[in-house]
Amino acid sequence: MNGLQLPHILTDIPGPCSQAQVDILAQHECPAITARRARRAEALGQSDTDPIVWKAALGANVMDVDNNLFVDLTAGFGVAGAGHRHPMVVEAAASQSSQLLHAMGDAFPDPKRIELLQRLSLLTGYPRSILGCSGSDAIDAAVKTAVMATGRHQIIAFEAGYHGLAFGSLPATHYKAGAFRGPFQKLLGQHVCHLPYGQSVDAQILSQSAAVLVEPIQGRGGIRVPPDGWLAGLIRDAHDNGCMVIFDEIYTGFGRTGTPFAFQDDSLEGERPDLVCVGKALGGGFPISACLGTAEAMDAWGGSKGEAIHTQTFLGNPLGCAMAIASLNALETVWKKLKPTIAHTHSELQRHGIKYQGRGMLLGLQVPDPLGLCRQLLKSGYIALPAGINAEVLAFTPPLCITKNQITASIQCIADLCNPT
Repeated sequence: MNGLQLPHILTDIPGPCSQAQVDILAQHECPAITARRARRAEALGQSDTDPIVWKAALGANVMDVDNNLFVDLTAGFGVAGAGHRHPMVVEAAASQSSQLLHAMGDAFPDPKRIELLQRLSLLTGYPRSILGCSGSDAIDAAVKTAVMATGRHQIIAFEAGYHGLAFGSLPATHYKAGAFRGPFQKLLGQHVCHLPYGQSVDAQILSQSAAVLVEPIQGRGGIRVPPDGWLAGLIRDAHDNGCMVIFDEIYTGFGRTGTPFAFQDDSLEGERPDLVCVGKALGGGFPISACLGTAEAMDAWGGSKGEAIHTQTFLGNPLGCAMAIASLNALETVWKKLKPTIAHTHSELQRHGIKYQGRGMLLGLQVPDPLGLCRQLLKSGYIALPAGINAEVLAFTPPLCITKNQITASIQCIADLCNPT
């Protein structure tokens, strides 16, 4: 496996080793976590809804425990922006592991944490950050920061938005709210107002709110792009009413939309959010996130009084910070080749008459039965996921290092499966 290969399938999918390992997993993991075949389907010999078990990954390739080789069209939920197991990230992990694996959050920093914070500031123009371990952590930090800065306690979020499932971020998540929020509704705060995505927000609501939390392009909610000028107008209106703006760039960040960050897109007309949440591709495979902010927003916390009021044991973990720095280095090399990759992808989709929505390499393909198509693609050697509340599009979000040959073959496979002869 060199990361540049096309699929090579040796067994049925899932293969016997994957099925055997998932059987063991099912005995020990909460049944709500890993989707697998129903017992009735198993009795009928229908095992094609079991997942494959990953053994190795490199670049845009994944190998399962049956030695089947796949092309990953998901980038591992967007994490492998620069590619799976990028050599820069692997080297940084090995080097840091030989020196320091853990410091002490807010109590004692280490050089890699300091270097990462400085690097994020230079890259984004935001001088302050709060590090975390997940996208939900970044959302929590952003919401708290907005409350500290404004003294208000209402948050505006949007229908079909997805911001994570931890208790701090779950109230803002509207995507499949009945399933995700429903069982826990009585435990959640009632401080979030959900409004239609892409529609203007009333000034009175803005004047009562600490922040507007928005995905510049909705990812899990269906790769939905807002109308032209809406985000710029939203920021202006929010600021006119003393309300902060939080961009959730956990999915859109680090080149996914064609620019390093969506807040840098020309469509924002120079307007900037107060806070930006990033994660996924930041760590190159290590769970690390950040809430980036203006000095005005972040300084509202005040200085530490010896015990931070927002922290965690693994804040600024040295291994994660080292891998994140390496991931940023790797991503910057990938960005130099990104425009031709984007152009080739869009050209191939248009050549096959496949309609799509999105921007850059964050695309939702408008195909029949996206969920069923994902199962067919897996059997053909392509890992893909649907997006949207009703799984209405096929998400096309591969590692940004994916080759033109892999793009051509994957889109050809999608076209062939959608239009069998």
